[in-house]
Amino acid sequence: MKYDKRGVSAVKNDVHQAIKNLDKGLFPNCFCKVLPDYLTGNPEYAVFMHADTAGTKTSLAYLYWKETGDKSVWKGIAQDAIVMNLDDLACAGVFEDIILSSTIGRNKNLISGEVLKEIIEGTQEFIDTYKRHNINVYLAGGETADVGDIVRTVDVGITAVGRIKRKNVIRINIQPGDVIVGLESSGLATYEDNQHSGIGSNGLTFARHEVFHKAYAEKYPESYDPAIDKDYVYAGKRKLTDTTETSGLNTGQLLLSPTRTYLPVLKDVIIGLGSEIHGIIHCSGGGQTKVLHFVDDLKIVKDNLFELPEVFKIIQNQNETDWKEMYQVFNMGHRMEIYLNEKFANEVIDISEKYNIKAKIVGHVEKSTSTDVLIKSIYGEFLYNK
Repeated sequence: MKYDKRGVSAVKNDVHQAIKNLDKGLFPNCFCKVLPDYLTGNPEYAVFMHADTAGTKTSLAYLYWKETGDKSVWKGIAQDAIVMNLDDLACAGVFEDIILSSTIGRNKNLISGEVLKEIIEGTQEFIDTYKRHNINVYLAGGETADVGDIVRTVDVGITAVGRIKRKNVIRINIQPGDVIVGLESSGLATYEDNQHSGIGSNGLTFARHEVFHKAYAEKYPESYDPAIDKDYVYAGKRKLTDTTETSGLNTGQLLLSPTRTYLPVLKDVIIGLGSEIHGIIHCSGGGQTKVLHFVDDLKIVKDNLFELPEVFKIIQNQNETDWKEMYQVFNMGHRMEIYLNEKFANEVIDISEKYNIKAKIVGHVEKSTSTDVLIKSIYGEFLYNK
């Protein structure tokens, strides 16, 4: 895979191998690790502590900021780091009263104080915005470290802590006969100010190098890993400021589109359906194959996917990337999926569309002697195994 040749992995086999012997928590088959409530000792409660980053999307933000002077992109990076945590926690049933702490590691020679200010202010602005939508998130503080010896530009991470009753934890128990309701990753929700391209905050190493021109490698060598084979560094044809056909955004803005949070939708779904939910999967690392980490002896069939957003078409057609790899790296149109009995599907769809986020049944689950995801799309059929 091109993804591997760029020093990253869609499946993270080495990571999963490294952690396989660790304690799996109270409920091993949960999207996030569940701990006893060590804070109060209350046996009715569970505690979650989760960490994630904006990944190499920061490197793309760095390029765009240097080329255009637009520092507002850094507020989007703050949102990316927060949402990758919040939406993971929501998959486990945590949707409010979440405490955040930020960790920013920068190369001080390249990342100025004004960039830090944008990231930190962007974090607080995100929290303030969603408080108006009855999503209570709090910023506890964080750490900003000048670590130019080990960070080429900047790394932006968030740690999130939540606490809920154990009986409300969503455990993943996907069953044969379940349908999959997908929530579209692009568009404009009622609680958003700007259109989303659908890209999220995973696969950006691949996207950046696949789309943008080799000239950026020469101009900004600090923006990529020098150990990558030069054939896979900025191998595309586009400039950051090239226009796109349908979005009204330039190519850089399209790929930097801040990650959508589904938290308002998932809050209503969880409150309304609770134990009827057999699993919520955030299609982040691993794209449309993410669910393979949580099932055995099932075939996950996705045969009614959303129309492909423009951003993924642009990534694919630069160098005719294999479509099978595209579906394993990117969400390809829906970044959140809910598994449940078909009789409850319309309720999920109605809740999502109340927020102007398109939703539909994108597939179903079959009993199998192996563990697979089958993608049936207009670009071909692709089978992935556990």
